[in-house]
Amino acid sequence: MMAISLSTSSTAATGSHYISKKCTADSLSSHSQAVRFQRIVYNRNQGNKRLNKGILRIEASTHASIGVHPGKEIGVDDLGPPVLEDVPHLTDYLHDLPTYQSPLISNPAFSGGNYSFLGPDEVVARNVVTSWESPGDGIQFRRAGPREKVYFKGEEVNACIVTCGGLCPGLNTVIREIVCGLWNQYGVRNIIGIEDGYRGFYSRNTLELNPKVVNDIHKRGGTMLGTSRGGHDTAKIVDSIQDRGINQVYIIGGDGTQRGAAAIYEEIRKRGMKVAVVGIPKTIDNDIAVIDRSFGFTTAVEEAQRAISAAHTEAESTENGIGLVKLMGRYSGYIAMYATLASRDVDLCLIPEVPFYLEGEGGINEFVLKRLKENGHMVIVVAEGAGQELLGIEKNTSTRDASGNQLLHDVGLWLSAKLKEHFCATKGEGLNLKYIDPTYMIRAIPSNGSDNVYCTLLAQSGIHGAMAGYTGYTVGPINGRHAYIPIWRVTEKQNQVNIADRMWARLLSSTHQPAFIKPHKDDNEPQQRASD
Repeated sequence: MMAISLSTSSTAATGSHYISKKCTADSLSSHSQAVRFQRIVYNRNQGNKRLNKGILRIEASTHASIGVHPGKEIGVDDLGPPVLEDVPHLTDYLHDLPTYQSPLISNPAFSGGNYSFLGPDEVVARNVVTSWESPGDGIQFRRAGPREKVYFKGEEVNACIVTCGGLCPGLNTVIREIVCGLWNQYGVRNIIGIEDGYRGFYSRNTLELNPKVVNDIHKRGGTMLGTSRGGHDTAKIVDSIQDRGINQVYIIGGDGTQRGAAAIYEEIRKRGMKVAVVGIPKTIDNDIAVIDRSFGFTTAVEEAQRAISAAHTEAESTENGIGLVKLMGRYSGYIAMYATLASRDVDLCLIPEVPFYLEGEGGINEFVLKRLKENGHMVIVVAEGAGQELLGIEKNTSTRDASGNQLLHDVGLWLSAKLKEHFCATKGEGLNLKYIDPTYMIRAIPSNGSDNVYCTLLAQSGIHGAMAGYTGYTVGPINGRHAYIPIWRVTEKQNQVNIADRMWARLLSSTHQPAFIKPHKDDNEPQQRASD
């Protein structure tokens, strides 16, 4: 067996957080080798860049001695040595902070069984599909969970929670579980909610939170704290945090919100404040990178089935009937793809990652006429961000909302008009098309059972990290294990459908739709984007 120990120490002169690691084994073969293990953290002075803060030297018989078996990311031939992409810690800039025994030791929920705390050397592999030649190479993240030593006493914690951006199923569940987790597990009694998003820090009153107040909010959609887009003023927000004596900040929102959380952390670090900043990633579109999925996604896919079922009923009940459903997905088509696969009633699925065209061989018009001739009806699902280039929307030049999101034209209305126009011109008769847009019905509902459990794990993982002194991070599952992830990692790019993946192939096998590759491309045709 391979035993690994990992210890940390801080250097006051540089604020660097160095790690040393020692491996021992019952016996090392003659093929023992040394491998370099790099710890990389977010560098506030270099923007969204990684900084090597220390090198670990591991004596081991194989690369797999670090205990994980990541594989290769798409398009990467040489992963290099194992790399721990670590998150900041309060001791990076506040040295000699006292630690305390975790109250979970005496908590009946944890002390009654064989529950154990996580060690400092436990990591989660970014990739688990591995290469036999290099089973231990690749990126690792620090595993989320409770630690035996904490950097806050429960009675000294002043926590706040804020929700930002659009609505999403599960927001109230996350709020509830943060409150109940802090209260019941760590004895925290001072918890407030910041109303109406980031601007609430400096322009609105706060709401006192406790388990009684949040007891049944998970049964309701929306967010009990209110939300808004924009309103981020880093200096004003941190002034408010400082004036109120807040030392734990839980920020729930999408990639724009998480970038705001990173800015808040940087300003807090600059001022030398003992404040843990925790991001809880939220996007109904499932477009946050690195993590397996975002909360609210499974609820959205489930609820989308009702709209698709209604569209199918309308379509099959009339001659030349088409049911057209527009689903959420500004940049990523995950909801449309999974809802299509779950339904099996869909004939055509259009997503932002796959440019399509109407006219000519292999185009939508040809396919629609063919399917109506075969079946007499059809169902189309389109993600809201699909086909925007055909509507005259150019990336990076269009109008944006307060969150920085591109304002889109309604592709559903546009496609409805185009299909009716083409059918009338070619067949000389009308097309019975019913257009359904369930967007606001979906995002406003409570989360389902699966998302409720997921929200609980997210909230509690975030709490454990803050109590253990980690800060400036977001939390989420990677290959089924929750981890602490540098914020820059989830905001540097969006998670998009990989159309070279088997999941998209399964959809094409289900719908039998065209691949939208013209036999003869012209210079004006949009080129297909490279997959992530």
